[in-house]
Amino acid sequence: MSDNLIESVTQYYSGKLREHGPNAKGVDWPTEESQHIRFEQLIKVVTIPNSSILDYGCGYGALYDFLSKRDWSFQYIGYDCSIPMLDAAREQHGTASNFSVLSGTECNTSADYVIASGIFNVKLDINENTWRKYVFETVNKLHSLCDKGFAFNCLTSYSDLDKRREDLFYGNPLEMFDFCKTALSRNVALLHDYGLYEFSIIVRK
Repeated sequence: MSDNLIESVTQYYSGKLREHGPNAKGVDWPTEESQHIRFEQLIKVVTIPNSSILDYGCGYGALYDFLSKRDWSFQYIGYDCSIPMLDAAREQHGTASNFSVLSGTECNTSADYVIASGIFNVKLDINENTWRKYVFETVNKLHSLCDKGFAFNCLTSYSDLDKRREDLFYGNPLEMFDFCKTALSRNVALLHDYGLYEFSIIVRK
């Protein structure tokens, strides 16, 4: 995806942060509860203790707080294109020894596990086919950055038609599962049973 398109989405999320602050609404989730439901699905990819976890599209670092409440030993690496988001993440967690963040339009730092929550949802006025191409390119990128596995979520094409928004992307879970299964790994799980209009996919190497 072009830098201009990335910049449009980055500005959108930076605006949400300015409007709502470092909380669930600041990264465009309706509630903290729904945010945690999503995290609960995505962290199922992590099966090895003492792991490094790359939070791809980390926002203000909410996943770090979520992981810290568990009896886990982990090294957290947050990546985001929004500088205000990263500033908010550093302000809240920057003194922790197992916390670090990265910025830029391209991430080249790998980790044991890569988790991406919500990065495919907001396409704004970007053409559907252009955005869909970006989604699959990014899934490939997530795969290249992980040593053990990665997980991501996406709004589902099974959503009620009358509740969809033109500025959001609704992925076909069967298509995305098939892509991950045939092109990336034999070990793929599709989760579509946790009460939200979305799905999560877990890929293990």
